[in-house]
Amino acid sequence: MAKKIKEKKYNRSMDRCSQIKRVTSETQIEVSLVLDGTGQGDIQTPIPFMDHMLAQFSRHGYFDLTVKAKGDTHIDFHHTVEDLGIALGQAFEKALGDKKGIRRFAQSSVPLNEALVNCVVDLSRSYFVFNIDLPKAKLGEFDVELIPEFFQAVSANCGLTLHFNSPYWNNLHHVVEASFKAFAKAMDQASSLDPRSNSIPSTKGTL
Repeated sequence: MAKKIKEKKYNRSMDRCSQIKRVTSETQIEVSLVLDGTGQGDIQTPIPFMDHMLAQFSRHGYFDLTVKAKGDTHIDFHHTVEDLGIALGQAFEKALGDKKGIRRFAQSSVPLNEALVNCVVDLSRSYFVFNIDLPKAKLGEFDVELIPEFFQAVSANCGLTLHFNSPYWNNLHHVVEASFKAFAKAMDQASSLDPRSNSIPSTKGTL
């Protein structure tokens, strides 16, 4: 009688969460992140447009994300937006841990009406490319030029290679929102666990 081989199963999602607190003379930010979530977001910042974008990111990436932020927005939005990116990047870096078993690479293309955005990620190194020619304009009170500043901060603090491209768009809100949704989908795929592996996805043995 053949001996039944017991399948080895890994329960690797238990600790894929993090909490980050960043306090400076300019901002006070707290971020809580669960990678294997259901897309529940509780976003409270002094910048309504960033609340909207981070809520989109949480929902479409299936990340449970809580953000509480205060900042010197009476000066401008730059410090708060950049520090939100720093804190979110640190939250991902911590939640990913040793990165064993993750898929690592991913890409996502997301349309929003006439706008199309492609996001490609590698959860290794820190490199940022933003091939979307955004104008120096405002969406409501929000300075659109801060969008690449936010993503640059995420990339640098997560250890993330992050590329954005848009072959065409017309509406500014649409292309920015599509960027956050594409980023969410790509990060969800790249950070997910591959059932075929329990090792670091690199021939070097480290990321």
